Amino acid sequence: CFGASSESAFVESQGLDRNILKNLEIAVAEGFVDKINDQYRFAHDRIQEAAYNTIPAHRRCIIHFKYGIELSSLLIGDEDVITSVLFTAVNQLNLGGPPAVQDVSHYITAARLNLRAGKKAMEMSDYETAYSYFDSGISFLRKKHWQEHYALSLELYSLVAKCALTNGDHTSLKFLIAEVAAKAHFFEDKLDVLYFETCALAYSSRLAESIEKGLDILSKLGIEVQGTNVEARVQETKELLSAHTGDEILNSRQMADPTIIIAMKFLGKLETGMTQIMSKSVPHVTFKIIELSLTHGMSPVSPLGFAYYGSYLAKQGEINEGYHYVKLALSLLDKVGSRENAGEVIFVCTQVKSYVEPLQATLEYHHEGYAAAMASGDSSLAVVNMFALTACSFFAGTNLQRIQGLSDNTIELCEQRQQSIFMVQAQQGQRTLSKLIGTGEEPKYSSEGRDILASNSSVLRSYHYQTAYVSFIFRSYDDTIENIEKYFDLQQTTWGNLFLAHAIHAFHTGLISFWVARKSKELRQQWYERGNQSKLALRRWAKSSQWTFENKWYLLEAEESFCNNDVEAA
Repeated sequence: CFGASSESAFVESQGLDRNILKNLEIAVAEGFVDKINDQYRFAHDRIQEAAYNTIPAHRRCIIHFKYGIELSSLLIGDEDVITSVLFTAVNQLNLGGPPAVQDVSHYITAARLNLRAGKKAMEMSDYETAYSYFDSGISFLRKKHWQEHYALSLELYSLVAKCALTNGDHTSLKFLIAEVAAKAHFFEDKLDVLYFETCALAYSSRLAESIEKGLDILSKLGIEVQGTNVEARVQETKELLSAHTGDEILNSRQMADPTIIIAMKFLGKLETGMTQIMSKSVPHVTFKIIELSLTHGMSPVSPLGFAYYGSYLAKQGEINEGYHYVKLALSLLDKVGSRENAGEVIFVCTQVKSYVEPLQATLEYHHEGYAAAMASGDSSLAVVNMFALTACSFFAGTNLQRIQGLSDNTIELCEQRQQSIFMVQAQQGQRTLSKLIGTGEEPKYSSEGRDILASNSSVLRSYHYQTAYVSFIFRSYDDTIENIEKYFDLQQTTWGNLFLAHAIHAFHTGLISFWVARKSKELRQQWYERGNQSKLALRRWAKSSQWTFENKWYLLEAEESFCNNDVEAA
C-alpha cells in the first residue's frame, strides 16, 4: 500500500501492525522482497502488482484510508519528518478516496489534511501537486459543505483556483470562479478568485476586459485611480515622497487593513495590463500604490509601485532619480517579507538598471526574476523575464544560437501556461532570429494570436518593428518603409515606462532612418530628423551608461556623417 519500497525505520515508527516487520522478513527470505541498507523493496514490480491485486479493490481503498488516518496522528515533532509523513498520509487518504470513509467525521479530516498538504506543496513551488491535493480535498466535502464548513470550503476553492491559474488550466479556473461567486457569503470573500479572473483575462487576448474588471472592483472598494492631469499627480507624489527618507520608507509599518491589501493586488495587476494598452493611465495607478503604501503601510505590492515610479521618472529623462527608486524598490522587496511580486519588481528594476549598469551585467537579474516568478506561481512574469532576457541578450551581442535556445524556451513556457499575448511577441522575436540565422521559419499564429495582433497596440508595434528590422537587414526597401511608418504611427500609444526596448528600437530605427534618408530625396528631411532624434536619445543614455550606449551613439553619428557625404568623418 505504501508503494514499491519503504525504510525499515519508517515501518517501525508507524506502529501500524506489529506483524509487518516479521512478515517482511519472511518475504525477504522467500525472495519476494529485497532488503538493502535497511530499506525494503519488492524484488520486481510484477511481484508488487500481484501482491497488491490479491486484495479486493474495495478492501484496498479501506486499507489505504485507514493507514492515512493512522499516519495523520503522527504529525508532530521535527518539521522535515512532519512534511514527509503528511504527504504519505494524505496520499494514502486520497488512494482510498471518499468511498472508503466509514466514520463521517473523517470526511472533514481528509479535506483539512489535503488543504494542509496543498499549502505545503505551494511553499515548495509545486503547483501541479498542490492542485491535486486541493482538488482531492474538495472531493471529500459533503453536501451542504458551504453552509456547514464555509471557511474550509472557501479556502480550498480559492487556493485550487490559484493553482489552476498558475498551471494555465483556465477551463477549471472558470468553473471554480463561478462556484465561489455563487456560494461566497460576502463580496470580500470573492475578491481572491475575482483577482485570479482578472489575471486570466490579462494573460489572454482580453486585456481591456481585465483592466475594466479591475477598475470596477477597485471602485466597489472605494478606490478610484483614473485621472486627467498626470503632471499634477507626479508633482503631488514627489511632494508626498519628499517628506520621507529612504530609511523611513524601508522601516514603515506593515499594511494591516485586509481590504486595502487586496485592493493593492488589483492595482498591481493594472500596472502590468495598462503598460501594454493604456500607457497614459499607468502613472495614476503607480501613484495610488505609493499613496496607499505611505498612508496604510507597506504591502507585498508596495515595491512594485516604487519600481514603476522609478521607471516612470527614468522615462521622463530623470534616469539617476529613477535608478534611486528602483534600488529602493528592491530593498523594500526584502523588507516586506513576501516574494509575491518579486518577478515583476525585478523585471521593472532591471530594465532601468540596464540604463546605468553595463548591460551584460544585468542579464543575470532576469534569471533571478524568472526564478522568483516561478516560485510564487506567477507564470506571466516568468515569461516576461524570459522574454526580456532574450531581447537584452540580443542587444548585448550574445551568440544567436544561444538566443534562439532562450526564445524556444520562452515559447514553450507560453504554450504550457497559455500566455497568449507574450506568445505572439515571442514568435515575432523567433522569426527575426530564424531570418538572421538563415532558417527562415515563419511563425504560425493561432486565431487568438491573430486577434491579439489586430487589437493590442503594443504587440502590433512590436510586430512592425521586428518586420522593419529584418527588411532593413536584408535591404528590402519597400517593406522597410511600409513597416517602419506603421511603427512610428503607433509610437505615442505605448510604453509609459522605461524599458531597454526603447534604446533597442531607437538604435535600429535610427539606422533605418538615415538609410532611408540617403535613398529618398523627397522625404530626406523627415527621415534625417528621425535619425537625428534617435542619435540624440542614444547620446543622452550614453551619459548614464557609457558602457552600453556610447558605441551605438557613435555608430549613429557615423551614419549621419555618411548621410551627409562626409565619408572621412563617418
